[in-house]
Amino acid sequence: MDIKILVLGIGNTLLADEGIGIVAMRELEAQFGAREDMEFLDGGTLSFTLAVPISECTALLVIDAAELCAAPGTVRSFEGEDMDRYLGANRKSSVHEVGLLDLMSISRLTGHWPERRALIGIQPALVDWGETLTPAVATALPEVCATAAEIIGRFAVYTDAVHTDSSMNMV
Repeated sequence: MDIKILVLGIGNTLLADEGIGIVAMRELEAQFGAREDMEFLDGGTLSFTLAVPISECTALLVIDAAELCAAPGTVRSFEGEDMDRYLGANRKSSVHEVGLLDLMSISRLTGHWPERRALIGIQPALVDWGETLTPAVATALPEVCATAAEIIGRFAVYTDAVHTDSSMNMV
């Protein structure tokens, strides 16, 4: 099984902090560089077309502004079923036309919801016209990228272990 980690940045860079997912995804793309086992995708404000790249990955990392009921710039990560529960409990908090919960539902129906998945949510301070992040959210960017790098590392180790076990079973 080939590893393919999809790093999906979601948001609108014209709406100040709503663009944090895209900004962080681009930062991670620069940090990790071109790798065959990773894809970096600007998911914009989501659409059903994202179901295809999600169906083609073995691990999914989503980065987005999220209502965390916390101070602006707060970063929280949700992995596996915790991500699913967060999405289900926060159905109405998405400003996107198609929510991540909708994509999760489609992916589950088609049997393509990655076993390894995580969401990094960042509490926005401002979701209004503006092409730059607010100071509170901009200050959180290193934490977002460090959290993402840790999760990506776990995804790669897990997928390598599964691949090695599968290879050993074939002998």
